[in-house]
Amino acid sequence: MTEASGDIGRLLAIMARLRDPERGCPWDREQTFATIAPYTIEEAYEVADAIQRDDLPGLKDELGDLLFQVVFHAQMAAEAGDFGFADVVRGIADKMLRRHPHVFGDADIADAAAQTRAWEAHKAAERDARAAALGRAPSVLDGVALGLPALARAVKLQNRAARVGFDWPDIRPVFDKLTEELGEFRREIDGGDAARLEDELGDVLFVVANLARHLKIDPEAALRRTNGKFERRFQRIEALLAERSRRPEDSDLAEMDALWDQAKAEERR
Repeated sequence: MTEASGDIGRLLAIMARLRDPERGCPWDREQTFATIAPYTIEEAYEVADAIQRDDLPGLKDELGDLLFQVVFHAQMAAEAGDFGFADVVRGIADKMLRRHPHVFGDADIADAAAQTRAWEAHKAAERDARAAALGRAPSVLDGVALGLPALARAVKLQNRAARVGFDWPDIRPVFDKLTEELGEFRREIDGGDAARLEDELGDVLFVVANLARHLKIDPEAALRRTNGKFERRFQRIEALLAERSRRPEDSDLAEMDALWDQAKAEERR
């Protein structure tokens, strides 16, 4: 047994003990797939956060946390008699072999672009097979996970539709559509119907995601960057107010807006 497989065995044993009906942890024992899923998503984001911060020690820890989520789900599935961790590993290993015939077989793929096309073709064939097993017609939108962040899912749905020709040829009509949706949203603000207002805002965000896709910008990454910028500048406002022995709640919008401009100017130096 290699060192890595020994460590995996140790982790699996720890997870099994945590879920033991008699000797396990009360919290771990009462969890389900549904209650653990939000933690799985959170851990994936923390992996992305460590990468964005170029924090390699943090990345190591976050990858461990994400691996623990995989082990947790596999343990619950094993308890139900559905599958175990070894089945998860075997499944992904088989999938990688199947999707890389140019590496593990005799296929010849010239470059990265050709590999991307081949990869998508393999995935499409797998989606079609799953749909057939369920007794329904396949859709090009099959397999776009509901649990994805909404902006990321919008881009994936749009990319899938674009592959079969449902897309604007360039960015100009996307801007026109954004102007149209903003106008509809503005009109609903005056209408007072909360459900229709939410629906129109969703349309605006969907077009913004499409705009980002045409510009080859990841809207999730762009928004995370803006969130970080807002956080950094607002914390600078707090620091500047603290120098005056004050807090934001002791200030007003005019003062904080001026301090915001100061924070922006400091970043440009």
